[in-house]
Amino acid sequence: MSNAVVAQRVQEYQSLPLSGGLGAELRGIFIRDNIPQEAIDFIYQMLLRYRVVFIRNQHQVTDQIHQDFARHFGDIVNHPTVAAEDEPSILELHSHRGGRANSWHTDVTFDVRPPKLSILRAVRLPELGGDTVWANTVAAYDHLPDNLQTLADKLWAVHGNDFDYAASRVELLHDEASRRYRRQYAAQVIKSEHPVVRVHPDTGERSLLLGHYTQRFVHCNTFESDRLYEIFQAHITRLENTVRWRWAEGDVAMWDNRTTQHYAINDYGDGERVMRRVTIMGEIPVALDGSESRVHVP
Repeated sequence: MSNAVVAQRVQEYQSLPLSGGLGAELRGIFIRDNIPQEAIDFIYQMLLRYRVVFIRNQHQVTDQIHQDFARHFGDIVNHPTVAAEDEPSILELHSHRGGRANSWHTDVTFDVRPPKLSILRAVRLPELGGDTVWANTVAAYDHLPDNLQTLADKLWAVHGNDFDYAASRVELLHDEASRRYRRQYAAQVIKSEHPVVRVHPDTGERSLLLGHYTQRFVHCNTFESDRLYEIFQAHITRLENTVRWRWAEGDVAMWDNRTTQHYAINDYGDGERVMRRVTIMGEIPVALDGSESRVHVP
């Protein structure tokens, strides 16, 4: 293919920023078999710049296309504990089966090697509500006062899947499908220790690695951990540090799991919300001193 054709294709791709520092809608992208490499390169560069990107009207995306598209960005990693029954590489978040991610989190941080990217598509949506909000964990770190940055640089935290956004306790769930989902999720307890500040392998940026899987800080008791977590998490989730997306069926969202947290707003009652997600294998997080995340040993 000539350089002129490649240049023309790249010019067709557009990014429309959605806020001052987070999120962009991409236009000119059609997710399909044999998607041009220039499109993949453009998407990844926009992910590094905007951290989360959105592509509208991708109704043609099937589970197979979803997975094939994801493989352009790396190896697919199955969810460690739950997956769609028909496609183990896909995590289905079904509101009627316990899949309501209504707390701030970064995906799968209880694993020693959390995903680097997540790709989520909207399959069925409620009539109203069900938006998702993302937060910028790089900006959160950058805006910390110097003394808090110094503290965060030295902290490590234990992350575990004992808690899940599906529900807090099995007995509080109202239907057997949700209870079964929760039991499956927690059947295998996985815990890891991560630096609170990780270094991005592609950009060198520093970001805060926290979210609701965080259970406590290493060498801190529960009281101290709770207070510290509240302080850092409040900086991450400041409204000025977020972007909110109102879904339409066929939308695809992609985010850099290394620089964001997100929250699916549970404001649609008994409405049905079905999302399907594929995640890409990430690197083991690295602290400022070069040390790597590790499996937590009680």
